Amino acid sequence: MDELTQQYLDYLIIEKGLSDNSLASYSADLVQYINFLENNRIHDLNNVDTAVILAWLVDLAQKGLSAKSRARHLIAVRGLYKFLISEKKLIKNPIKNVDIPKTGFALPKIMSVREVSALLDAPDIRKPRDLRNSAMMEIMYGAGLRVSELILLRLQDINLDANFVRVMGKGSKERIVPIGSPARIVTQQWIKKGRPFVLKKISTPYLFIARAGRPMTRQSFWKIIKKYALIAKISKNITPHTLRHSFATHLLEGGADLRSVQTMLGHSDISTTQIYTHISRDYLVKMHQKYHPRN
Repeated sequence: MDELTQQYLDYLIIEKGLSDNSLASYSADLVQYINFLENNRIHDLNNVDTAVILAWLVDLAQKGLSAKSRARHLIAVRGLYKFLISEKKLIKNPIKNVDIPKTGFALPKIMSVREVSALLDAPDIRKPRDLRNSAMMEIMYGAGLRVSELILLRLQDINLDANFVRVMGKGSKERIVPIGSPARIVTQQWIKKGRPFVLKKISTPYLFIARAGRPMTRQSFWKIIKKYALIAKISKNITPHTLRHSFATHLLEGGADLRSVQTMLGHSDISTTQIYTHISRDYLVKMHQKYHPRN
């Protein structure tokens, strides 16, 4: 079973291009599943039936795992069986008709347009590192990037004449996303003035650099966001991803169509993007209640 599981993990690396973090999560969930089978004297995946799958889910619940965590485990194991059947390593799929545990509907946190403006105006762009931080936040909100995509941007990925950025997203999928004038202007200033000062003659392909020309870490950028949120007096608990969520929501509130937002976010499945329509719907309800004369 360990060998079959490793074949699936290799497939996720080579064919799906999963990130290290995602791969580690899949691997941990699959190890727990295999341990459960072996503890119950099952040493062949062909001997697993639906009853065993349900017993495994009950075991996860008894160990205190939330519905969301159980759903994640089930998705990992479901992928394993789907892969092994496609590779003709197994003849039956005991998990096919098992529903994913209900996790509820968790809306991502977003900021208002006013809060985003306050955050983006917080850096003192007369200072080189503040200039860098300003450009990073402007591009993240202006293009809706993931933090991992932002910190790995290279100089060649941004076209300031045509106002777009080239992004390498999940699964090594490339996409082109427009950026607005504020992002273009401050990034141009960073490239011409701030970046050479911070680099001090060190050569690196990365657009945004920290010490010794290395790209910034996700943790460092998270601290930057926290710093400017404090300066901007934003009481919400925001993260870098909050800017991405706000980007998508503000576009939809402004009238953008869902397919365009899906493309800009780099979502492979439009159902992932549809969560933002619920936020926009809440916004429309609030606007109706506030301005309609019959409310």
